[in-house]
Amino acid sequence: MARIIELKKEELTLKDGEIEGFLERVVTPFGTSAKADVPRKFIGRRVYVIVLKN
Repeated sequence: MARIIELKKEELTLKDGEIEGFLERVVTPFGTSAKADVPRKFIGRRVYVIVLKN
């Protein structure tokens, strides 16, 4: 299982033959915390949340 995740200034590299796609969501308030909704098909799956400065 070859998985490569590299974080460098100004550059991001994600490589995995099993990536189904990428999602972009806006984080919304939820009580005293926050949430980002994703499709139900991803329940129980490994996900990565990437927070951008903008």
